[in-house]
Amino acid sequence: MVEKIYVTYNDVHKLCQEAAPKILSSFRPQLIIAIGGGGYVPARILRSFLKQPGSPNIPIQAIGLSLYEQLPVTDLANTSTGAVDKIGTKVTRTQWLDLSSLGEIQNLVGKRILIVDEVDDTRTTLEYAVKELEKDVEAARQKMGSHAEKTQFSIFVLHNKDKQKKGTLPVDMIEESRYLAARTVGDEWICYPWEATDIDAHDDLAKKAASKNGTA
Repeated sequence: MVEKIYVTYNDVHKLCQEAAPKILSSFRPQLIIAIGGGGYVPARILRSFLKQPGSPNIPIQAIGLSLYEQLPVTDLANTSTGAVDKIGTKVTRTQWLDLSSLGEIQNLVGKRILIVDEVDDTRTTLEYAVKELEKDVEAARQKMGSHAEKTQFSIFVLHNKDKQKKGTLPVDMIEESRYLAARTVGDEWICYPWEATDIDAHDDLAKKAASKNGTA
């Protein structure tokens, strides 16, 4: 049986609060791109902690990438569907940048952009997101001329699974501390609160796990 970690909304809030100073010290993002659907909630919470006095809120854009299939499994915190996600093998693009809001892709050239997701599992989704975003922005930069500054991307995830990855990230991103995971965990199944249909049951399982592990 796969071991599960139950994460509460409180946990997510505190992880974002803890990570914000590190992000600001190494990378001051001008735009946040949330990978749906796991990146939506941490991206919004993180924005509150990244806001600087006298500065406007950092805009948030969303992209939709799917790498999961459903497999019927009974879960006390998800009894209405009885399903958890099974990792797939192919990334499907379901939503991309809203250029009507951004104006033009050229507006991203030379910017510092933070990509947010909930978990770095196989790294396949993150690799796809970085490569595709870099490709789109670089094409726009070339049209503007060689004088235009390059866009810098960074990544924040709540959890990084300590396992062999299928995907890769740019070497300079890692070396320049533009990749940050709030926590590194084993290869357990992480149950996030926005996936639960019964939040009370979910939180109860989280409390029981914390009590068992002596972290309550």
